[in-house]
Amino acid sequence: MLTISTISKSLGGRELFRDLSMQVNRGDRIGLVGANGAGKTTLFSLILGQTTPDEGRVSLERGVRMGFLPQENAPVGDETVLELATAVSPEFLEARQTIRRCEAEGLTEDHAYHEALATFADLGGHALTAKAKRVLSGLAFRDGDFNKAAASLSGGWIMRAHLARLLVQEPELLLLDEPTNHLDLESLVWFREYLRGYPGAILMISHDRDFLNELVLDIIEIARARLHRYHGNYDEYLVEKAAREAQYAAAYENQQREIAHIQQFIDRFRAKASKAAQAQSRIKQLDKMERLEAPATAEAKVNFRFPQPARSGQKAITLKNVDHAYGQHVVYEGLNFEAERGQRIVLVGPNGAGKSTLLKLLAGAIPMQTGERIVGHNVVPGYFAQHRMEQLGAGLTVLEAARDLPNPPPEQLTRTMLGAFLFKGDDVFKSVSVLSGGEKSRLALARTLLCPPNLLLMDEPTTHLDIPSIDALINALEQYEGTVIFISHDIHFIRAVAKQVLHISAGTLTPYAGDYDYYLDKSQAGSAREALVAGAAPSNFQPVQAKASSDEAPRMGLKEIKAMRRAEADKRKAEAKARRDAEAELADLEKTIITLEKRQQELTVALEEKGTDAALAAELSRTSTLLATTNARWERTAEAVGTAQEETEAE
Repeated sequence: MLTISTISKSLGGRELFRDLSMQVNRGDRIGLVGANGAGKTTLFSLILGQTTPDEGRVSLERGVRMGFLPQENAPVGDETVLELATAVSPEFLEARQTIRRCEAEGLTEDHAYHEALATFADLGGHALTAKAKRVLSGLAFRDGDFNKAAASLSGGWIMRAHLARLLVQEPELLLLDEPTNHLDLESLVWFREYLRGYPGAILMISHDRDFLNELVLDIIEIARARLHRYHGNYDEYLVEKAAREAQYAAAYENQQREIAHIQQFIDRFRAKASKAAQAQSRIKQLDKMERLEAPATAEAKVNFRFPQPARSGQKAITLKNVDHAYGQHVVYEGLNFEAERGQRIVLVGPNGAGKSTLLKLLAGAIPMQTGERIVGHNVVPGYFAQHRMEQLGAGLTVLEAARDLPNPPPEQLTRTMLGAFLFKGDDVFKSVSVLSGGEKSRLALARTLLCPPNLLLMDEPTTHLDIPSIDALINALEQYEGTVIFISHDIHFIRAVAKQVLHISAGTLTPYAGDYDYYLDKSQAGSAREALVAGAAPSNFQPVQAKASSDEAPRMGLKEIKAMRRAEADKRKAEAKARRDAEAELADLEKTIITLEKRQQELTVALEEKGTDAALAAELSRTSTLLATTNARWERTAEAVGTAQEETEAE
């Protein structure tokens, strides 16, 4: 459906692509990877027609629709969230705007109004609305958000609404640039499952290795102005790439030996009359030889030493008998927590369980409502969250912002650290004000590591980071000698950093004295991704939980405690089963709606072709009525599922 034929492109005197060709067919699932600046975004611009190639051609099969989700800054007007999610075509937008204008001006008898209503119906407006609500719900919008002005939302939620629009539109070719950046864990799991069944082709840029592993069938790498296609997911690409590079390096070495041998013969016998003809033959052989380019040297893993924090006491931080609530919603009651020096703990659990709240309590970012926060001897906490990027001075350069610390590090060390986070050469003299969200995130991390606290608290530190930047962060944390407590949805990052896991669910903390794979084994999780948002902790682990009050403790023996835990476990199982049943019912209703919508369209087309046909008209009426009833039932069920989810949310 998409063909790129021998295109070349240079920007600012730098060759990005040379004789580049590729094809995207129906059903393809392709991950686009490459070093920072390799040209991934430029390739998207060429495909979208926003940029023209210097040579070659980009062609799209007639009738194929493309949809594009940029990494950030998608436009928004005065529409509501639901209107944005259903903005699937110019004709649909125009019809909806006409309907809105006529109703606002009381022109409901006007011909234009009825014409717009007919267009709205012909384009499947009612079905699109129901579909948009389903998709928005999957992306964590609540029913009360549908009629909010999209412009009133934060940038991340606007991007979610645009993502919903693309999924509702279902273009034959979907281009996604870092689509998981603005999703929380549960939305990410929903999105992954949705894409598994997506009917069109997908071409995506993503730094999430686990996401690529779960979805793509091919990897296209941009390197040295060329495209290289690998069959398989990201992990398989790494293996195949290593094998291909080893094979190429061997071929290059063999050719170099052959060239040296021929050249040696030429140099030795060129002056001898008896061998002159043979020497000339060897010269022609060299001239005709198609020389292999020297293999690209693998990028060395950034290896540097940065200032280490002062050594803290054995107990890094303690929370005692902490209660915390948001309004009437209690997140923690009688919370007890302790971290020791050198621990590397990842917090996992469902959305709303209190992971970010715990991190904020540890950081002192929110006030203690009751209880005690005890910071250990010589402990200096440092909290990395999204707002930390806003603390960067907009009037400073990258280099100045990185050194804007109480004890500025040497310039050479600073530039080495910035280089590790992809600020190289003159990039360090850029103004902070012109940096993208990803660049600001990289700068904030580099700045933190130049003067690291000895208790590092990080909330989603890999968001907006590309794969090389994530590797640089992992490399830095391997050297780090302090204590780390963090939240992340990047499985690769978690596996590389975490040595302990703390599961949080409904205010209860369950520690696992092992790494993430140990946690997966003990929790018997279905997948590494889903284990991040698992709601129930296994019953064979003793949770760290609220202490019973002194007057209750004597009356509760071991039998009573076990009975109470069994009752709580039974309640959780019943609630989980009810949710699963409701979600299964939603899925069945969605299939029914799709079938009815298809039949409604077939009957409408048949009537248009045949004219008057009483049997067809009667069936169309029955189908339309049943479709409306099914849509209403879906909305009630979706609302019930949403209400159940809201009851577990704390943040």
